[in-house]
Amino acid sequence: MGIIEKMRLDGKSIFVTGGARGIGKSVATAFCEAGADVAIVDVDLATAQQTADWLKETTGADTIAISCDVTVPEQVDAMIGTFLAKYGKLDAAFCNAGICINVPAEEMSFEQWKKVIDINLTGVFLTAQAAGKVMLKQGYGSIINTASMSAHIVNVPQPQCAYNASKAGVIQLTKSLAIEWAKRGVRVNCISPGYIGTDLTLSSEQLKPLIAKWNEMAPMGRLGKPEELQAICVYLAGDASSFTTGSDIVVDGAFTCF
Repeated sequence: MGIIEKMRLDGKSIFVTGGARGIGKSVATAFCEAGADVAIVDVDLATAQQTADWLKETTGADTIAISCDVTVPEQVDAMIGTFLAKYGKLDAAFCNAGICINVPAEEMSFEQWKKVIDINLTGVFLTAQAAGKVMLKQGYGSIINTASMSAHIVNVPQPQCAYNASKAGVIQLTKSLAIEWAKRGVRVNCISPGYIGTDLTLSSEQLKPLIAKWNEMAPMGRLGKPEELQAICVYLAGDASSFTTGSDIVVDGAFTCF
């Protein structure tokens, strides 16, 4: 099999959490374009359904939308059940759902801290664990978690201690799962994006001053584009990355190099 064939995802079934918009939608699009069937998993079912319908129409992939709050174990289990009832197997999982709350540490409420940790770290654990249980029975599978360059640096000028801590946890969780499952056919990796110009980010009036500052600080002088994360995720989901596990791949335009 040549490298081009190894980069294809034909016949594979994948779920993407936080798939309704932003990075999740962009990566789900790439999975579909590479030949996979994809479940768009999101707490916002209406938007997830719109994304699934759009992907089906534009790529021909067999897509579905599944409602799921990734912080609720029962909903994660139900999501996996719905996924398997549709596709019968799980080849890859992109555990991507996440949020950020920018509040100075001394002012952050416990509820704000817990919300970020619950979604960004516990939610990744629950969805990766659920995917792992299926994949371990199958004897194969690839899990991709979304960490962040914020796991490697402390972002400025915005205060976001909970986000930074949660994403650092994702990297260590990824490495831990990779070691536990390495001899059992299941690979676990994560990506650490830099500042990415999603539609939501670019349309926010509140973020415009921050975006200007980020661009000023960035070695490449700009935000990343969601589609600039597609190729690495397709690689990690498919057979071309068969010896890649326990890795954190930083895609940040060299932001963390200084």
